[in-house]
Amino acid sequence: MKGKTFAMFVAPSLLMMLVFIALPLASVFWQSFHETRAVVATTEIESCTPGFLAPTCTRETRAVPKIGADGKPMTETVFVGLDVYRRVLDTDAVARAFAPGGGGISAVLSIDFWKALRFTLTFTLVTLPLVIGLGLAIALAVNSLVRSLRGPAIFITLLPFIITPVIGALAVRWLFLGDGVLTRAIEWALGRDISMFAQGWTIEIMMLIYKVWHVAPFAFVVFYAALQTVDQDTLESAIVDGASRFERLRYVVIPHLMPLIVFVALIHLMDSYRVFDEIVGFSAQAHVLSLQYLTYSFLTPDETGSRAVARAAASSMLTMVGIVVLLIPLLRRTWRAHRGSGRG
Repeated sequence: MKGKTFAMFVAPSLLMMLVFIALPLASVFWQSFHETRAVVATTEIESCTPGFLAPTCTRETRAVPKIGADGKPMTETVFVGLDVYRRVLDTDAVARAFAPGGGGISAVLSIDFWKALRFTLTFTLVTLPLVIGLGLAIALAVNSLVRSLRGPAIFITLLPFIITPVIGALAVRWLFLGDGVLTRAIEWALGRDISMFAQGWTIEIMMLIYKVWHVAPFAFVVFYAALQTVDQDTLESAIVDGASRFERLRYVVIPHLMPLIVFVALIHLMDSYRVFDEIVGFSAQAHVLSLQYLTYSFLTPDETGSRAVARAAASSMLTMVGIVVLLIPLLRRTWRAHRGSGRG
């Protein structure tokens, strides 16, 4: 393909990536080091109260916002360096927590960012092996069915993945909320009243179960498609050599699926680390906080109508850094596999 033809093919994609990915990312990076503040003027205000012979007057210095020609308070954007990141991470509170008598890890996990990081990492790393394992198990089960039953089985299995995440979370929440069907069933089995939304750990468990239920069909359909390309001659040779079902799975099937297992892991890590829909669907803001929801809360206007844009930008950058850190091992494995295949 000629260079000009190649450029014409890739130019639209590069332009879209520049406009919708690179420029917004650069803008967020810039905003994380700058803060918009009100322009204030220091004035001396005298206040007097009536006295017996003469009024008693006091003078105090106040910072009063300057008003622009449009009648609105004037603002200025100033470079603050890493100050915004220090406030998001609350480094001073972390230092106090590890000081003698400061409370240690429990005190750190009460800080919004570290609380959100703890839940985000738990949510991501716990659901990852469950999604891959359940998706592979379902794919193997469906692949072993007779052909007449595979179509209906695939359709039923894909239903959770088709449902919109927020709608699915709301549906599961209603099953457990108050006297929901599943709550009544658990109460009947345990012989006691329970409230699934009264404490944080039960909400986290429900969110973990929901995420696995919702995403496992994606892993299933990827693995099921790959199972159709497994070399049957190799499997038959393994059977002739006396390999058990587990040995065939370990030494033939899983090595064949490994590139797709890495692919599913990459997609799931990027998706789960940005957990947001589940918190909204389960109305779990009072008990559970994620990094994505923390960014959203910074952008929510307060009672004065102002938004913490700089802190939201810093939180977004820290979230992206976390995603990159989690992806590095998988990307290194993919790169080594690519170089190995290229040399072969």
